[in-house]
Amino acid sequence: MAISLDSEGGAKAPPIAAAATSAPGSPPTLSRHALRSASEHAELEVEVSPPQTQPAPPPAPASAEPQPAPSGTFWNLPNSITALRAAVVPVLLLHPVFQGEVGSTAMAWIFIVAAVSDLVDGWLARRGKQVTHIGVLLDPLADKLVVSTALIVLLAMGRIPEWATWMVVVIVGRELAVTGLRGIASAGGQIVAASGLGKLKTVAQNIAVGALLFHYTTLGLDAHTVGLVFLFIATALTIASGYRYFADYFRGLASAGR
Repeated sequence: MAISLDSEGGAKAPPIAAAATSAPGSPPTLSRHALRSASEHAELEVEVSPPQTQPAPPPAPASAEPQPAPSGTFWNLPNSITALRAAVVPVLLLHPVFQGEVGSTAMAWIFIVAAVSDLVDGWLARRGKQVTHIGVLLDPLADKLVVSTALIVLLAMGRIPEWATWMVVVIVGRELAVTGLRGIASAGGQIVAASGLGKLKTVAQNIAVGALLFHYTTLGLDAHTVGLVFLFIATALTIASGYRYFADYFRGLASAGR
């Protein structure tokens, strides 16, 4: 027997009770008309249409226009300038071969251009929103390589006297220590930002190295003496800024409760 569902979800018997006839003392019987009506009614009540499924939207056509390069691409303009600055290192190694006034002047101007390019690539990266992770790593690394190489070459050439060797050791050692500190801090989610003392130290270092590379009298000034004076100033700022970096780092660790 087919069972239909009422509007509230309950079972409902087909309307065939009125068509049933039975004799006293005998089982009830159903007429043919009642059976046919009940069957048609059950089919109408029980038949449920299948759920309608929405067709999937067609995939969007691929754009034929070229997509812009991701922001993390290495070969953008600021990173290219940084790479060119790092290429100054092997050029400085040739300075002992060209120790004359012309060679010294050429090396000094090459170093000055490299130092100025540090400001240019940083400005371009911020202005063009082209700051990349590799650029953040290579920019200070290129600066330290150029300055450290120049100081070591000048020491080997005798432009920096032996009694000032400790200044070179302090400057190069500080650069290595701060670079390592920044790497450790970055791995721990802490940022060691450049301080005002660090920027002054960089300016003093560049003046000292540039003057020592000129070596000969330039613009009416004794470039060698000027270079030694600024080398001493750069060393003092190197010690002060290095202490500041490490103090800020350990202070940050203490405040984080590590």
